[in-house]
Amino acid sequence: MVALRYLRARRERSFISVIAAFSFLGIMLGVATLIVVMSVMNGFRAELLDKIVGINGHIFLQATDTPLTDFDAIDDRIRKVSGVKLVIPMIEGAAGVSSQYNQAGALIRGIREADLKQLPGIAGHITLGSLDGFDTGGGLAIGQRLAESLSLRVGDAMSVLTAKGAQTPFGVAPRIKGYPVAAVFNIGMSEFDSSFVYMPLTEAQAYFDKLNEVSVVEIFVDHPDRIDQVRKEIEEAVGRPVILTDWRQRNKTFFDALQVERNVMFLILALIVLVAALNIVSGLIMLVKDKGPDIAILRTMGATRGAILRIFLMTGASIGVAGTGVGLILGLLVAHNIEHIRSGLNWLLGANLFPSELYFLSRLPSVVQAGDVVSVVVLTLVLSLLATIYPAWRAATLDPVEALRYE
Repeated sequence: MVALRYLRARRERSFISVIAAFSFLGIMLGVATLIVVMSVMNGFRAELLDKIVGINGHIFLQATDTPLTDFDAIDDRIRKVSGVKLVIPMIEGAAGVSSQYNQAGALIRGIREADLKQLPGIAGHITLGSLDGFDTGGGLAIGQRLAESLSLRVGDAMSVLTAKGAQTPFGVAPRIKGYPVAAVFNIGMSEFDSSFVYMPLTEAQAYFDKLNEVSVVEIFVDHPDRIDQVRKEIEEAVGRPVILTDWRQRNKTFFDALQVERNVMFLILALIVLVAALNIVSGLIMLVKDKGPDIAILRTMGATRGAILRIFLMTGASIGVAGTGVGLILGLLVAHNIEHIRSGLNWLLGANLFPSELYFLSRLPSVVQAGDVVSVVVLTLVLSLLATIYPAWRAATLDPVEALRYE
């Protein structure tokens, strides 16, 4: 009762209540901002991992001494390994693509129709056309952004040009060939939607002069984060010298940078909570100064130093607990509705606040993790409690005689 009463200062001394209100707002905004930013960073990592790994595989198998002409046998052996979900033999090669309106660079991927329909990044993301008859139709599946860049629709012809063509007496001649567009897909990651082109495997083998062989075998597993055990079993199942790499090696720098950025953002935004906690310190010190005579009277009436200490601990802690609770609710509400908020701000301001060309993703992702929320709440409560210790100790050690000497 006394602690809460001290939070409501009298009208002529309302400055202390103003400081308490700002401390409350600072803690509330700090907690909410930390939860939202951590959730968005988690969402970025999850979405990028899903897009990058989902379309590129988890383990990559490449030949060392001899070409992968036995890829069908390797495919059968790897599929029998426990934990392997999908095996895709593939031809990969860089090429230039063009239409009568524009031209661009692309990554050509030769793949079988059955495998393409199971590829996580493509399955369910076809926006135009169809993959039915992909092996025999001789058409291409291209990304939506590439289709928009070249002004192509399903059925239009697209030219594919590579510098590694046929060997002639005058050197290597470039190879160019036209293909109809059979399907358009939208992965949701602009980098892939603007550069990936899928071609029937047999056609890609002929185009890149790799008859009866593939350049890489991509393997998808059930648990990408626990890949080491499966990788050993795959290496044993292959039964020939190969080079094995996984998604962690290919994208290590990128995901390490994301983790460092996430940690730095947490430390920077935690300073908001620290500043709010320092406001609690200053507010309580002023409150102790203002309530000196009241503390002295309480002491003379029999209140112990422990009771005075508890009063001011409760006064400061109540600000921290209330700010943390409201900030937690606000942060969770914003984090779970961040995409709707972005869309609303785009409509209100008439601007694109999250351009996919810069951020690779077509929507603002958010994944709330319980561990992050608990860390933010615990950090805030600890800082709030620590901020109250010194002012409360000052109040508890106040000498009643000195406090009342000039009253």
